[in-house]
Amino acid sequence: MTITPGEIKTAQLHAYLLGAIAPRPICFASTIDSDGNPNLSPFSFFNVFGSKPPILIFSPARRVRDNTIKHSLENVFANKEVVINMVNYAMVHQASLASCEYPKGVNEFVKAGFTPIKSDIVKPFRVKESPAQLECKVLQVIETGHEGGAGNLVICEVLCMHIDDNVLDANGKIDPHKIDLVARMGADHYCRASGSAVFDVHKPNMELGIGVDALPMYIRHSNVLTGNDLGILGNCTAIPAVSEMFYDERLVDILKSSSHDEDAKKEGLHAYAHELLRAGAIDKAWQVLLAGE
Repeated sequence: MTITPGEIKTAQLHAYLLGAIAPRPICFASTIDSDGNPNLSPFSFFNVFGSKPPILIFSPARRVRDNTIKHSLENVFANKEVVINMVNYAMVHQASLASCEYPKGVNEFVKAGFTPIKSDIVKPFRVKESPAQLECKVLQVIETGHEGGAGNLVICEVLCMHIDDNVLDANGKIDPHKIDLVARMGADHYCRASGSAVFDVHKPNMELGIGVDALPMYIRHSNVLTGNDLGILGNCTAIPAVSEMFYDERLVDILKSSSHDEDAKKEGLHAYAHELLRAGAIDKAWQVLLAGE
């Protein structure tokens, strides 16, 4: 499928964009209007864009159906402050409820059952139930268009950040399993960024990986090893030497059972290496692969 913007309806394009560009973190924006009335609304057009100064950007898009703007954006223009509250699994249904288009002046804290707490610096309230709350001043709003679906980039500088101590690990770092954040996908889909959904991808910080192009041909053109496998191997800083001290019973069995069949030996060794790479045993996987050279 190939889609050219302008050749399909904006609502259809919107759905494809949100389905393809996902998951997206959720900005749960707390604002106040010119009369001091609170407003609370989630936005998934959101991310962090710097740390000195600390910059966050979220975008309340113009409604596709009638080209109106949301109360949060009206409040941002009226009062250049916002609290961005992160959404975790324990509060996701309440946060979704706050996205209902209640009439202006209706308090979404009350409607969604959240607890407002006074901020330290800005006027909008924080959401007590949120595991991380960021008090921000609005630096600029960039309007990307004036038709339904156009974004409004609200550029915010973080003035103060509050983190629930219960989501920290023993080293004072945020534990992804404890903070248990959720992210927005297409349609009604969300994803939960904790448990088995979280995995590590290690990369060399100061040293360069050798690259997939530097892998031996019999590894690079394997029918068994996946692109992720090749990426892990290519991320190593060097191809290790064959270790004379390395011994593995399964490796010995593979070599014995396929001593007269090179294709079967290669497939067996690569299948075993694939399992080892998935388990994080990279050094062992290298020795298994080098045994087939």
